[in-house]
Amino acid sequence: MRTAIYPGTFDPITNGHLDIINRACNMFDRIIVAVAASEAKKPMFSLEQRIQMVQAATGALPKIEVIGFDKLLVDLAEDLDAGIVVRGLRAVSDFEYELQMGYANASLKPDLETIYLMPNLQHAFVSSSVVRAILAYDGKVDHLLHPEVHRIIKAIKE
Repeated sequence: MRTAIYPGTFDPITNGHLDIINRACNMFDRIIVAVAASEAKKPMFSLEQRIQMVQAATGALPKIEVIGFDKLLVDLAEDLDAGIVVRGLRAVSDFEYELQMGYANASLKPDLETIYLMPNLQHAFVSSSVVRAILAYDGKVDHLLHPEVHRIIKAIKE
């Protein structure tokens, strides 16, 4: 069984993330969406809320498992017997950071492979930070999020 980890803060999970997850479902037997605690990033939503959003958005996908984590990704991969990390690339600016992280992970766990997937062009501009910026001004974000994620965010904000 080929297991891949798709790690991220997912603050919140966007349609761009879901596009990457759907593509990964075509490539792997099991995909673990690993929601990072990332307290240093000061997320808008709690870890529990982000896990709930990811579960709601991916509930119809049978290959998906959603977990939270607060450790090195290489240690998580070892714990879960996962040999592949999936990362999304939207723009050249993402590439430099992701390449650096991929090399760092490989230096710690040489058998851990990282693959990079580009989202569909319609989702290339979508990021969690864009969604958070729009949310800060009560702007329209429903076209950037899964309907269940949008519903959860509306309930949290009320």
